[in-house]
Amino acid sequence: MAEPERTADAAAVQNLVRCWLREFPAECPAGDVLTLALPSLGVSVRVPLTYTSAVGWHRFGPVSLHTGAELDATTLAALLAFEAAARRQDTAVDTAGFVGRVVDSRNRVAQHLAVRAGVPEDAEPNPFLRAEQAAVLGHPLHPTPKSREGLSPAEAAAYSPELRGGFALHYFAADPSVVAEDSALGRPAHELFAELAGPDLRLPPGTVAVPAHPWQAREIRSRPSIRALLDQGLLHDLGPLGPQWTPTSSVRTLFRHDAPVMLKFSLGIRITNSKRENLRPELARGLQVHRLLDAGLAEAIAAAHPGFGIVRDPAWQAVTTPGSTAETGLEVVVRDSPFGTADRVGVVAGLIADRPDQPTGRSRLATIVQDLATRSGRPVEEIAGEWFDRYLEALIVPVLWLYATHGLGLEAHQQNTLLMLDEHGWPVGGRYRDNQGYYYSQTRSQRLYRWFPDVGKDLGTYCPDELIDERLGYYVGINNVLGMIGALGSAGLADERDLLATARRTLGRLYAEHGDDLRLAALLLDAPTLPCKGNLLTQAHGMDELVGPLESQSVYVPVPNPLAVPGAMA
Repeated sequence: MAEPERTADAAAVQNLVRCWLREFPAECPAGDVLTLALPSLGVSVRVPLTYTSAVGWHRFGPVSLHTGAELDATTLAALLAFEAAARRQDTAVDTAGFVGRVVDSRNRVAQHLAVRAGVPEDAEPNPFLRAEQAAVLGHPLHPTPKSREGLSPAEAAAYSPELRGGFALHYFAADPSVVAEDSALGRPAHELFAELAGPDLRLPPGTVAVPAHPWQAREIRSRPSIRALLDQGLLHDLGPLGPQWTPTSSVRTLFRHDAPVMLKFSLGIRITNSKRENLRPELARGLQVHRLLDAGLAEAIAAAHPGFGIVRDPAWQAVTTPGSTAETGLEVVVRDSPFGTADRVGVVAGLIADRPDQPTGRSRLATIVQDLATRSGRPVEEIAGEWFDRYLEALIVPVLWLYATHGLGLEAHQQNTLLMLDEHGWPVGGRYRDNQGYYYSQTRSQRLYRWFPDVGKDLGTYCPDELIDERLGYYVGINNVLGMIGALGSAGLADERDLLATARRTLGRLYAEHGDDLRLAALLLDAPTLPCKGNLLTQAHGMDELVGPLESQSVYVPVPNPLAVPGAMA
């Protein structure tokens, strides 16, 4: 096995074990070697612990069967899927599908490492895009972080952010009768799309421009709805046009250095937990938030937290079929692209990602903290603690303030939150992006009505606080805050206990300020367990987390809460 394959397989094994320990927490790490009992198979797995994390970001040595035979990711995935099926007999486990996605993810990571070996970090001049391309391993608490079912090796080379791919958009021309769109740009979305295509665009008379991701453009031609539109002359395939675009970390959101916007396309590839097609309520949701911000919310956020903001989605377009509102696969969101080469900004997931493709193997965050310590002459642990405190104030405090004060919850996980850094690398601001992840509190979002009457009531995320608290408890609390603690701790930069104490102080202060308007803070501080998305079980059950009611899109499991101090909120 070549070095990229070995590294990728070892990373996949580490992810599988971390996920298992999180989702079956009775088997908590203790001692230097952990034994995972798999009684349904009559075997056990030996896991040497090289770093034990209070928040689940453990690191391990080579994993083996009790017989001493070293386990690769494929075998371990099959064993864990079989054991999960035995323990959860009330629900079906798709063992073959799960193992296939683990293998697919591992193979893609190996390709990322092989292609990027030796490529200098500054090969991409834009800091925003550089961070988008940095997560070559993917999330360390996901069993299939880079799985992309249906993407061939040749397509992956063009469409993968980790491989710095680039490609022209595929254009269609559509009769206006089958195009739905809405825009706050001061002009229709289709006019912007025609401009972005450039001078080679030739639209048939009476039609408008419709852009698509090229993978999606090929795939949807076999869909009956699109086939009918083409046959009826309501849709025309114009082929690839215009300059190259570059995929960001979500794969389907595309960036162009000279464009004022990014474009978020439907992409019918299962990426990690779901197929990534834009749903009609999501299209409207992003534009509604843009209008809410314009009406006054942006001014209120700037007054309270001037370093924080929301990346806007000011327009959308969708091709429809007569008499139907169902998605066709031709849906696109226009997203602001506010970051230039002078902006030191990066997606959190990219900043904290281990980088085995680089000589040090260390994350960008580790490099920043080490450089700050070297320049200042202060201990690394002290710098890491201060950096974490500033991260909380720049990103997490504004997110929780917005939920407490205005009843708008943001699904702020590492993949859709950005940190603004100063010239030295200290956090000075934050941004949120994601038209899927807005939650409106049934008890407090009426405070937004002075700017936008009944905002959020009609788009599927007007929710009880208990549900929002569960989701934000995971996305903001576990994924983002505890994830940052794990990244700093497992990199040897800080003691996790000190960072947990800092987080507790911040949450305690917020609860003192907002009281029952931020019961989420009390939950994070006092609950012995927290509801946590189980990525392994969600994958093993073959669930698509964008399909079905919010309450049942993913498997949630209770996990021990490392933030809890019994009686803290009594």
